[in-house]
Amino acid sequence: MNPVRVIVPKRHGDDRGWFAETFRARDYSDIFVQDNHSLSRPVGTLRGLHFQLPPHAQVKLVRCLKGSIYDVAVDVRKGSPTYGKWVGATLSADNGAQLYIPIGFAHGFVTLEPDTEIAYKVTDYYAPAQDSGFQWDDPQVGVAWPLNGHAPLLSGKDKTLPPLKDFDSPFAYDGNPLLPLETKP
Repeated sequence: MNPVRVIVPKRHGDDRGWFAETFRARDYSDIFVQDNHSLSRPVGTLRGLHFQLPPHAQVKLVRCLKGSIYDVAVDVRKGSPTYGKWVGATLSADNGAQLYIPIGFAHGFVTLEPDTEIAYKVTDYYAPAQDSGFQWDDPQVGVAWPLNGHAPLLSGKDKTLPPLKDFDSPFAYDGNPLLPLETKP
């Protein structure tokens, strides 16, 4: 099974709109403990590439509530044949898709529309001392961010993250290499 995967909840619609179950605990072995919600006003807001280190590493389940993002996961599991490789998917309020990102993967996204809101569940609480990441534009990784002529808008922290080559990963490879994403439910 692909460790990172796109999940598209079924929408039940009629002429008034639609309804979808976006999370059911019985569908996951993970225990999510916190919901996060962010607003990014300008197009081209880029957040990432981030993760938390053990013992507070996090699984994330990301979805877009308003607007759209290009969401990325990068394999940072020591010994993985796909170490430093990435996958990405467009998540939007319209498509309802979610990205499941397990422990051992860095996460980042760029906004494709103004006033974009995302929400994501995590399996551990934010721990500032375990907060980590690497450069969003690291040439070793080569994420093809769809910036469409926009200069990325970065936080001060994201401007100063080190390259991936300086990271000594504490994450173990579990035997499941990163595969291309399937966008079907």
